[in-house]
Amino acid sequence: MKPVYVINGFLESGKTEFITFTLEQPYFRIKGKTMIVLCEEGEEEYDGALLEKVNAVIEQVESEEDFTPSNLIELEKKHKPDRIIIEFNGMWNAKNMKLPWYWKVEQQITTIDATTFPMYYTNMRSLLAEMIRKSEMIIFNRCDGIEELNVYKRNIKAVNPNADVIFEGSSGEIDEIFEEDLPYDLNRDVIVLDNEGYGIWYLDSMEHLERYIGKKIKFIAMVLKPENFPEGYFVPGRMAMTCCADDMAFLGYACEYAKAGELKQKDWVKVTAAVTKEYWEDYKGEGPILHAISVEKVKAPKEPVISFT
Repeated sequence: MKPVYVINGFLESGKTEFITFTLEQPYFRIKGKTMIVLCEEGEEEYDGALLEKVNAVIEQVESEEDFTPSNLIELEKKHKPDRIIIEFNGMWNAKNMKLPWYWKVEQQITTIDATTFPMYYTNMRSLLAEMIRKSEMIIFNRCDGIEELNVYKRNIKAVNPNADVIFEGSSGEIDEIFEEDLPYDLNRDVIVLDNEGYGIWYLDSMEHLERYIGKKIKFIAMVLKPENFPEGYFVPGRMAMTCCADDMAFLGYACEYAKAGELKQKDWVKVTAAVTKEYWEDYKGEGPILHAISVEKVKAPKEPVISFT
């Protein structure tokens, strides 16, 4: 299998800069040749001396029509590289990317210019979503002075909950603490979650579960009862529009409830529950588990689907 690294991002988002930085690192200087497939040219250029030093070559693919498995195989035959880096064009739909069958994507990373993110998120959301959907890491560059990094992170996590989101400023990585920006008071006896609050709580509990352990929360949810789920458990959650009307996901965590067997699929309930951190097989480790204090059947809310827009 041929190892491949895909670097996504819109023009001037920092792709070339990131690849150059990676080539310079000792951990990437392994034996053999690296082929960089360049799908667009920005202001930043590769240093010829560095490419020679690390035994890397560049091949440019100028149009999306030419980015085909057969053409990529020809480039591989030409250089016989040991690894391949693809600097993918942000205006090409990543969903349509096709690679030779034996090329294995080891890692996919998306770079984003934080100063232009709102514009792209508003006007080119579907293209952006396809970039980040399969990326293990999302790197925001030029974050100095940006006050809405917490919003940016939620936008990304809504599409790809498992992605690592990194914010970079002029002095390096920014360690963010956004507890003060939460739309609810963590110090209340019971944290009541409205539509916006539920979505934020769901995503924030993935990153900062320690904030919620031992807390009580109350929210309106739809009942989900997956097949082969343990007796005495169900999943209360909400359908969420993560990107567009065609991109929906159910957001919920396992909840222990003695009368779970009396609940029906897609019932609407008001849940008051305590939050714990426990092992759960579906999580493949520890994660949020709810323990119901009360579950009341209610009517469906006027806005059954929550949104991260």
